[in-house]
Amino acid sequence: MRLSAKNVLKGKVKSIVSGAVNSEVVIELPGGTEVTSVITKGSVESLGLKVGSSAYAIIKASNVIVGVD
Repeated sequence: MRLSAKNVLKGKVKSIVSGAVNSEVVIELPGGTEVTSVITKGSVESLGLKVGSSAYAIIKASNVIVGVD
């Protein structure tokens, strides 16, 4: 796999919560940090994602929004 994104984090799928159209996928990284993504149910199926399987969180963002109270 070759990507232009520099933030490629490998972990294991901790949970998948499926909705009518989208699914929330939580990937646990080494050390326990979790990354959550919302992707289509079709993407979950085509990637063959299952709890416990290895997966990559690939982060490509040109904007980061920071907020405070």
